Amino acid sequence: QVQLVESGGGLVQPGGSLRLSCKVSGGTLGDYAIGWIRQAPGKEREVVATISAGGVNVEYGNSVRDRFAISRDNVESTVYLQMNNLKPGDTGIYYCAALDIRTFAGSTYYYASLFPSEYNYWGQGTQVTVSS
Repeated sequence: QVQLVESGGGLVQPGGSLRLSCKVSGGTLGDYAIGWIRQAPGKEREVVATISAGGVNVEYGNSVRDRFAISRDNVESTVYLQMNNLKPGDTGIYYCAALDIRTFAGSTYYYASLFPSEYNYWGQGTQVTVSS
């Protein structure tokens, strides 16, 4: 079973940057679309960024578009989320999650999902706090 471990969270001032990492083990990264999913206090989980299994397609949530960038290194089995110009509203727990394209009906090598319920495997999360 695939396992995901996030790192890189912390406390940052508004306008600052962080880079989150997600190390994937127990499976072949190329079989999974990967998403970064945020759980903000009092809000529903939101996919802020996602990248297809092939790495060709990416999607971003409206609140982070033009500020966040997702990338993947299949050789290192790691997915990254570069977060720039952070705002207090970006505060939350950030989860890395994997969608198995081999078992999800309708998914392809190019599918990048913005729906948290479609992800099969989740990491433990890393806290990001944006505050002055």
